[in-house]
Amino acid sequence: MAVSKKRIWGWMAFDWASQPFYTLGLTFIFGPYFAAVAAEYYLGLGMESDAAKAQAQSIWSAGQTVAGLMIAFTAPFLGAFADNSGRKIPWIAFFSIIYVAAACMLWGLTPDGSSLFLMLIIFYVGFFAAESALNFVNAILPSLGDDEDVGRISGSGAAFGYWGGVLALFFMLLLMAENDQGVTLLGNPPLFGLDPEMREGTRSVGPFIGIWYVIFIIPFFLWVRDDPKNKGKSTKLRAVTGELWATLKGVAHRKSLLNFLVGSMFYRDALNALYAFGGIYARLVLDWSTIEIGVFGIVAAIAAAITTWLSGMADQRFGPKPVIRTMVWILILVSSVIVGMSREQIFGIPLAEGSSLPDIIFYACGVLIGGAGGSVYTASRSMMVRHTHPDRPAEAFGLFALSGKATAFLAPASISLFTYMTGNVQLGFLPVIILFLMGLFLLRWVNKDGDRAEWSA
Repeated sequence: MAVSKKRIWGWMAFDWASQPFYTLGLTFIFGPYFAAVAAEYYLGLGMESDAAKAQAQSIWSAGQTVAGLMIAFTAPFLGAFADNSGRKIPWIAFFSIIYVAAACMLWGLTPDGSSLFLMLIIFYVGFFAAESALNFVNAILPSLGDDEDVGRISGSGAAFGYWGGVLALFFMLLLMAENDQGVTLLGNPPLFGLDPEMREGTRSVGPFIGIWYVIFIIPFFLWVRDDPKNKGKSTKLRAVTGELWATLKGVAHRKSLLNFLVGSMFYRDALNALYAFGGIYARLVLDWSTIEIGVFGIVAAIAAAITTWLSGMADQRFGPKPVIRTMVWILILVSSVIVGMSREQIFGIPLAEGSSLPDIIFYACGVLIGGAGGSVYTASRSMMVRHTHPDRPAEAFGLFALSGKATAFLAPASISLFTYMTGNVQLGFLPVIILFLMGLFLLRWVNKDGDRAEWSA
């Protein structure tokens, strides 16, 4: 399949432009800052320290749950509508506008927590928009190459995005985000005269994410176009829902696709929980500062960029299924360490006061989460292509989003429940291990080559 290099690079530009929302927003800067503000807010209401931290984690997970459910139940319909109309780019532009507006508004999270719940809503509105745009971008992937190419292209795009996240994180840590002493990693106050006492350097992460996206999404809109031949079907509600319902009924008779969608539903839900709560864990359990968490994020993102690119090469040679299985086992190992470790002990073995061993171990965990998580994401995207009808890619990736988000409440809600029941942040991660194991079990019935050829025969 002959595809222009400009179109491929334009498609990969989306990963570069959008990755800072996940790297800086969800995981390493805004998320931990939100947790710290929320914990202080609940302390001010008279809660004890551990209870305040647990409540901070719970409301963050509640936001993720609601946003995930919204994505789950809108993605298949939007995908079916886009396939019928033959147009994906206008949808990407629409959600991009919402994404940028929401990101810029995150500036409003002041240290006193007065806008805590409003900022929680705004963050997850941005998350919804970013994930919705990503579904349409993923639906373009099958048109960029054949089955042997898409694994490499998917891995290269994700790796390219992670390098964007690394660069953005470097900028924020060196020049903008302040520590408790009011200085950045370089030891200077934040740029532009931002007030450290009001945490304006850290709060600028929102507008920075928005501006970054506006600049670096330009190649996507310049070089990626909808195929003018993919038009002509009715976009009336009845026709769209009819097509979608026929597809949903067909999934039940496609053993490989059904097991992949349900299995990936579990392991991707668990992975998203690690991303969403990794930085919060570092803040609440290990008492890391924003700067320390950011440095940790750089290490993890570099590992993700390198490993994701390598996994794309492995995907091209061996297929996506072995990549997914290997990386999920690594994530199970990491999750077990997170559950069994605190500042005072590791798997019940007491540590000397002030020991740096938990920090060292968590850095290693960050490398593994970054590398394995990025690889699971890109290999799963490649596996979905092998189960995608060429005429219905947006609908197929809408189902992929549905499977990834239909139980989006499961991991965060389980984490909230376990955290509440145990009053312990790290024990709240126990459900993550169970979800990874369930996903691995269902992969047994997934055809390594997918079922696209069989279905279209």
